[in-house]
Amino acid sequence: MLENYGTVEKMSKTSIEAASKAFDALSKTAKEVAAEMAEYSKSSFESGSKAMEKLFGVKSLDKAIEVQSEYAKSIFEDFTTRTTKIGQLYADLGKEVFKPFAANMSKTPAAK
Repeated sequence: MLENYGTVEKMSKTSIEAASKAFDALSKTAKEVAAEMAEYSKSSFESGSKAMEKLFGVKSLDKAIEVQSEYAKSIFEDFTTRTTKIGQLYADLGKEVFKPFAANMSKTPAAK
């Protein structure tokens, strides 16, 4: 009976350690995502402001369409780059969060 208690106690301890590691990975990734989103917001605002300045300075419809097209292309490229990076952060998070639990599962008596 005491042997089972020791096994349960050890499993509980390793589960708590795994949860702690998973929470650390979650916290780190949340900070990285928040920083990336803040940087994206800042750069998006700046590029929008620059595009508006250019639009106010144009004298023809052709030039206005050209400025708008350049702006649309740049924001699409920036958005694609940023969302790809954020998606990779979340993919890495998934791997990191489950890594400690997977290691624990391979050590449990039921897995053997």
